Amino acid sequence: MSTDDDLLREFGLRMKAARQAAGLSQEALAHLAGLHRTYVSSVERGERNIALLNMVTLATVLDVDAGTLIAGMARPPKSKDK
Repeated sequence: MSTDDDLLREFGLRMKAARQAAGLSQEALAHLAGLHRTYVSSVERGERNIALLNMVTLATVLDVDAGTLIAGMARPPKSKDK
């Protein structure tokens, strides 16, 4: 299982690869998605825990299924102290 930081970095790398494959700059992707360029940049660097709606919007602009950006990722459940 991966740490939260590992997951954020992996998602960012996947999103960056999809952006580059689409031939878009961070600025162009941000503009098309209605987001700020620094937001896209921080997601790609794994510095942000991206919201579901933003993930779907970015995937749509990149013409990829949002599920492919998170496929195979796993996170252990948080334990409940009783």
